Amino acid sequence: MLRVGCILRGGGGVLLCLHRTAQYRYPSGPERVLTRSLSRTPDSSRVALKLRTRLGVTLLVGVALLGAWWWVEQERQQRRRRQRVEQLRTVALGQGTFSLLDHTGRRRTKQDFLGRWVLLYFGFTHCPDICPDELDKLSAVVSALDRDPALPRLQPLFITVDPERDDVAALARYVRDFHPRLVGLTGTPEEVRHAGRDFRVYASAGPKDEDGDYIVDHSVLLYLVSPDGLFLDYYNRTKSPEQIADSIRNHIRNHVPFGAPV
Repeated sequence: MLRVGCILRGGGGVLLCLHRTAQYRYPSGPERVLTRSLSRTPDSSRVALKLRTRLGVTLLVGVALLGAWWWVEQERQQRRRRQRVEQLRTVALGQGTFSLLDHTGRRRTKQDFLGRWVLLYFGFTHCPDICPDELDKLSAVVSALDRDPALPRLQPLFITVDPERDDVAALARYVRDFHPRLVGLTGTPEEVRHAGRDFRVYASAGPKDEDGDYIVDHSVLLYLVSPDGLFLDYYNRTKSPEQIADSIRNHIRNHVPFGAPV
């Protein structure tokens, strides 16, 4: 570093300026390294505080994003359920009524089952294999849901598509082989057709053999009906009892009563 000094000398007013280089001692060796290290290393507590702050901000952002995703997903599912209910309300399927005799001879109408969840099957007692299999599946579903005390009891129904042979006595013998709450329903051919038509059930009797026996070709579906008497879903032969039970649980938990705003 250059230093300059000036003095006034003599009577002639001569200004004499002197200069010299100032000498400074800089640290070297280990001392210099240590000095630089201490001057450049932040305090450890400050570093920990910054890390905690960053971690906290990251967690808050993650929670916010997860919450936003959950809210959007719930809204989307609710919108789908509302659209589903609205679609069902515009369809005539299952919204009519019926008047049939049960397997004890008592006249029953659709109004008798309002307020209960109903799992319904159309078939006939002379069916060799498909109907028993489907009624076994229906019984397994009802029994599985019965084991959940938080769920309402499901009412199983069986409506014949063969009223010519399936009278009250035949139904009484037949339903004993399945769930104890299973109700069998029959009636005149016109009453049975009316009930089936309400659910768009297809049924057609085949030709009779030499013994007068015949097979009825018909729809093979389980129908889920809400406590409002509204058709909600159907299940074909490919659905297992576990899949059907899970579907019905979801319907029950997410049910929007008929007449409620959608």
